[in-house]
Amino acid sequence: MEPEITSRFTEAIEVEAFRRYAIPRNTVRKIDAFESFVYEFARAGARYILRVGHTLHRSVAAVHAELDWIEHLARCGADVARPIPSASGALVEVIADDRSGHFLATAFAYAPGEKPRDAAHVRSIAEAYGQAIGRMHALTKDYAPSDPVCARPHILDDIERHVRQWLPTAHEMCLDRFNVLIAHLRCLPAGRDAYGLVHGDAHRWNFHVDRRGIPRFFDFDDCGVSWFAYDLAVIVYCSVAESDPPDVVEKYLVRFFRGYARENALDWSWLLEIPRFLKLREIYDYTAIHRSLDVEDLSEPWASFMHGRKQRIERGAPVLHVDFSALAELL
Repeated sequence: MEPEITSRFTEAIEVEAFRRYAIPRNTVRKIDAFESFVYEFARAGARYILRVGHTLHRSVAAVHAELDWIEHLARCGADVARPIPSASGALVEVIADDRSGHFLATAFAYAPGEKPRDAAHVRSIAEAYGQAIGRMHALTKDYAPSDPVCARPHILDDIERHVRQWLPTAHEMCLDRFNVLIAHLRCLPAGRDAYGLVHGDAHRWNFHVDRRGIPRFFDFDDCGVSWFAYDLAVIVYCSVAESDPPDVVEKYLVRFFRGYARENALDWSWLLEIPRFLKLREIYDYTAIHRSLDVEDLSEPWASFMHGRKQRIERGAPVLHVDFSALAELL
């Protein structure tokens, strides 16, 4: 989280957010504080999630746009955790801080099921996982915001702003690599069949699996306009490790993409762009760790991720050793 946001967050802000949603304090459990302050709470026997972000991170209009898209997906049959209103009926509660900014409180239904236990669990639901993402991509093609003023950012713009603000100044070669990458990506075609509003962070920590093995997604804070291939790359990035046996990786990805194809038709030539989108995500995460954590005193898994990472980015080393051209021929 940006240090400026953390410095503005006080107990009074937290208490006010709980009050606006009529949340008994003895039911609250804090579960995250990386991009926003996130809590689980209970009310009338049901479980919910409260997210408290700041306008330095997302504007009021951007949050409304996020919730509008989630509602569109839910109405059209996607498995997503829907927003719920506050005690006054608002979907976004605006709470002033003491420096002319605002915290934004939003609440969501708790996604039923459990988080995937491990990578093996994710692989066991590969087809259902791919199908769920394919459905979201298909549904976004016909989405029109209910309020044209409320729009989500372009993910590439968001990432570029983030990297230019938080990448340490001594990382000139990393920035050069990033500049070349951004220049290439901005020239990609942006047609309706390959480009639109996407989740942006649909990895295994942002969905629960129900008893049927169906994933239900939450945490749409990073949703924005991008290429479908970027959304797929984030999933690959978080599902596959460099140490995984190649045959295991190939079987998983083939099943995932075949599940995806049941819901959405994507020209598989887009798979050839996934290595570049993987590099984009790698640089983004590398920068986020510099922004939010003490790089001299990292715990796992961040310490392992950062080990030799600067040199890998400077060399342009592939994030994963996956032959996506060969993979495309299998689909």
